[in-house]
Amino acid sequence: MTAASIRRGSCLCGQVRFSVGGKLRPVSYCHCTQCRKTHGHFAAYTNADESQLQLHEQTTLGWYDSSQFARRGFCRHCGASLFWQRIGSGTISIAAGCLEVPTGLRGDRHIFCNDASDYYQIADGLPVFPQAD
Repeated sequence: MTAASIRRGSCLCGQVRFSVGGKLRPVSYCHCTQCRKTHGHFAAYTNADESQLQLHEQTTLGWYDSSQFARRGFCRHCGASLFWQRIGSGTISIAAGCLEVPTGLRGDRHIFCNDASDYYQIADGLPVFPQAD
């Protein structure tokens, strides 16, 4: 799969479906408290230019302003966490687990590790950052 391939994704129930083209950033594993509470564990996100995201079905797509600078996209029907977006950035983070396989993606870092929970260890050898990288 090339870096510029079209990738498709959806929520668990399929009522939010999307595709994304262009280059996707390698997956970042985020251990911040908000991601852990949103996903029930640390989160895995890739990132793309917002203009490359096309929503094919979005009837149940909801947005939650999780801070003064970011919002989170989710399915209001099945509860799947789909997107994280820094307001005004022009990019959008996409939950890697929502993409159909093969994704062609690989993880390349752990961020907000100072917020990691106590029930797991980060031991995969990827770079670890106390906050954002």
